[in-house]
Parts: sequence; structure tokens; C-alpha cells
Amino acid sequence: MEPPTSRPGLNLAGAGSVLIGTTLAVIGIAALVGWLLGNGAYGFLAGAIIGIPIGVFMTYKRYGHAL
Repeated sequence: MEPPTSRPGLNLAGAGSVLIGTTLAVIGIAALVGWLLGNGAYGFLAGAIIGIPIGVFMTYKRYGHAL
């Protein structure tokens, strides 16, 4: 039997879904804006460049206490 811990555990599935969901949301919004401005490929590229760090930050903000 394990002793009770005072820190909440890290939910890997939840952390992965926050990372992927946030990144894909930023990519989708940027691609839509790029499409509206005339070139969706540049919007997709900009969204990927911006979305990955935002996804990492949001995951850290949500699950940073578990580290």
C-alpha cells in the first residue's frame, strides 16, 4: 500500500490533450485568418510556429504544480 501524497498526480492523458488541443486550436485559427487574408498556408505555418510554444505554456500552467 502506498503512502498518501500531498501533491496531486500528473494526468498524462490530460496533459497531452491540453497540449494537442491548444496547439491545434491556434493552428486552426491562424490558418483561418490566413485563408481570409488570401493564403491559408502561411497562416498554417504561422499558427504552428506560434501554437507550439502556447501549447507548452498552457500545459505547464495547468499541470506545472505536479512537477
